[in-house]
Parts: sequence; C-alpha cells; structure tokens
Amino acid sequence: MIDITSLDGALRLTEILLAFAFMQQSAEHFTAPKGERTMFMLRFILSGVLLLGLYTPWVCLALLGLSIVSLQRFNGPYNGGSDRMNILIISCLTLVHFMPSVRGQEYVLGYLALQLILSYFMAGKVKVMNSEWRSGRALNDVFAFSAYPVSEGLRGFANHPQMLRVMSWAVIVFELAFPFSILSQGVLVFALCIACLFHFANACLFGLNRFFWVWLAAYPSLIWLQARLFTLG
Repeated sequence: MIDITSLDGALRLTEILLAFAFMQQSAEHFTAPKGERTMFMLRFILSGVLLLGLYTPWVCLALLGLSIVSLQRFNGPYNGGSDRMNILIISCLTLVHFMPSVRGQEYVLGYLALQLILSYFMAGKVKVMNSEWRSGRALNDVFAFSAYPVSEGLRGFANHPQMLRVMSWAVIVFELAFPFSILSQGVLVFALCIACLFHFANACLFGLNRFFWVWLAAYPSLIWLQARLFTLG
C-alpha cells in the first residue's frame, strides 16, 4: 500500500500515473512515420520501466531528454496543455531524484503541487474574464460548430443554452475556488475527485483523453503538500 502523504509514496504514485500517461500518448504514434514511431516506441518502453520502478533516476532523465527531442521535432508542445504538463511533471521528477537533500526534494514536489493549483485557477480566471464563457456561448459554440464532440449526437447540447450557461459557471466557480481546497484534506480529496470526473467527462465528450492521466499524475504532489503543511501547522 502506497502512503500518498509521505514524500516517497507521493513520488512513487506520481511515477506510476505518469508512466500510464506516457504509454497512452506514445501508443498513438505507433503507426506514424518510422523516425517518429521509433522515438515514441522508446518512450513507451522507458515508461514501462518507470512503471516497474527500475533505474528510476536514469529513466526519468531519459524520458525528459525524449520530451525535449519531441519539442524540437514538433516545434513546441504540439498538443498544448497536456504536453506542457508532461514536461513539468517529468522535469520535477528528474530534479527530485537528483536532489542531494530531502529538503530540496520537498521544494521540487511542492513546486509541482503549486503549479497544479495554478493550472486550475488560471483557467478559471481566463474564463470568468471572457464574456462568451460567462454567457455560456463558448460551450454552445464548442458543441455546435467545433470538431471536438466525439459524436454528432452530442451536438444536441447546443440546443440547451441555459444548461450550458449553468455548466459554464459551474466550471468557472470550481476552478477559481480550487486553491481553497488545500485548507482541508477532506475538501481536497473531494475537489480532486470532482476534477478527475471533469477530465474524464472531457475525454468522453470531446476526446481530450491526454489530459486525464497526466493531470492525475500531479494529484499525489498536492495531497502530499496538504499533509505536509498540516504537519507543519
């Protein structure tokens, strides 16, 4: 049983979840041209080794190197926010494993947790400043016109503007309030469950499956940080 409130436990669960995320993403490239396919097959294998917990510092370093090569290959994070979170987490894991002191490891894991908090808060801030999100028009346009819905049947949601307005504000309020969840372990676990369901819904409705595993991979750091702050208090 992994004790997620301990430094070692949080790191190990982060490695496991990130390995799942990398393996899922890498499998999408197995039918790509040879050079790209080779790179992602290597990433898949290294992720499997990370999942097993073998040679972890060097595997993390190799995965970080491949992430940098991928940035060069695709002229940046080609899949947007999920790729940025990939690089953030693997960078933090690599730093943790090469930090000479436990205090240094805690600072790095704490930084990852704070970035996770900001990822939700800043997303909410951008939405609340956007009149189309406040009115529900942004979600309406996504369902009505974008290529994101995974089936044509889902476009019917565009015919319910009031429901989409409520959904928009529910997302905005949740994201803006997310930083306060760290004040209580019970509230934090509840907030993370809601966030997990949010990413799962995005995967089912819009095909944004890359966000699910990689955002989950950052959750152990936040659970650890909350427990660490509570201990200090």
